[in-house]
Amino acid sequence: MANIKVKIDHVSKIFGSKPKSVIPQVKSGKSKAEILEETGHTVGVYDASMEIEEGEIFVIMGLSGSGKSTLIRCFNLLNKPTDGSIYVDGENIIEYNSSQLKKFRQNKIAMVFQHFGLFDHRTVLENIEYGLEIKNVSKEKRQQIARENLEVVGLKGYEDKYPDELSGGMQQRVGLARALANDPDILLMDEPFSALDPLIRREMQLELLDIQERLKKTIIFITHDVNEAFKLGDRVAVMKDGKVVQIGTPETILESPANDYISDFIKDIDRSKILQAENVMIKPNALVSLKDGLKVAIKEMEENGISSVFVVDRSRSLQGIVTIDDAIEGIKEKKSLEDVLSTDVTTVTKEEYVNDIIPKALESKYPLAVTSGNGRLEGFILRVHVLSGLVAEDVNESTEYHG
Repeated sequence: MANIKVKIDHVSKIFGSKPKSVIPQVKSGKSKAEILEETGHTVGVYDASMEIEEGEIFVIMGLSGSGKSTLIRCFNLLNKPTDGSIYVDGENIIEYNSSQLKKFRQNKIAMVFQHFGLFDHRTVLENIEYGLEIKNVSKEKRQQIARENLEVVGLKGYEDKYPDELSGGMQQRVGLARALANDPDILLMDEPFSALDPLIRREMQLELLDIQERLKKTIIFITHDVNEAFKLGDRVAVMKDGKVVQIGTPETILESPANDYISDFIKDIDRSKILQAENVMIKPNALVSLKDGLKVAIKEMEENGISSVFVVDRSRSLQGIVTIDDAIEGIKEKKSLEDVLSTDVTTVTKEEYVNDIIPKALESKYPLAVTSGNGRLEGFILRVHVLSGLVAEDVNESTEYHG
């Protein structure tokens, strides 16, 4: 069972003079607009529940006014919930006293803001070490930690620069390094890339994924961009009018939207930028080992109705591919499997996005081989399916190579 790092249990946040008095009206079905008009109270979040696993990127997505930014500020009690509980490592943080809350914010959780929040009068290094300075960490130690985190975000050499000397993307990297410097378990990111231009935004998304691969933080990420949500999120929560409408993996939400609102929300999404190779690959039901001969290869192809077959060694590490024509010709010329084996196979990893492997599919005359880090063959992708943009279940219905 996955380790639950954060649990949000029926959390509501109402803004106004008597917030608790409004909850029964929300419960009865009155809309956010009706409650505002009748009571002057604003429903920020209502009855939100979710469990966030340790080490995952959990994205909360919604349009302006959906309650996503209100909710993320409940995680560190910048917004104290009107009702409900928030558990972090099994402790209800809403019950914390001021001393416990200060310790929690300093050591366990950190936030990266949309507009960077850097101090203009401090250098890059001084900005990064600010949180450590507040914690009375020695200057030597905090500078060491700041330099290490500056390198993590790819800004080594910019220690003495000031924020106004950096691009927007570089400033956001400094903000991220500052948050990481305290070594928090949980990283809150409130639309951190929305102020960046599209190219820098994509770079920062990839940078975040790279950093997460190394550090394995629990990241709660807010965005209004569905493409960004599905690219970054291990799981995604979609909000509307203060309520959580659906929670699931990007693939689950794409294939099984909970209602018409979700369907409309995702209708314009570019699936090639969301689906990864592992989502569209076929697990091989026919393989030939190097120890096998050409007759075995031909038999495998005939029995499975395919025109080529991948060749692996004893540990299923990819060695190449052999076609039916080459195998038949090889038998005629008394050649071995290794003699006719083609090593001109294009490989991709399971994590590569379909959009990124389209050029490889265009250039390759064979199916793309999906391999793990040690070269083990995990599956293959047919060119026709990559180019036609079919989703995973359509691909999995096919058993014939078209590469």
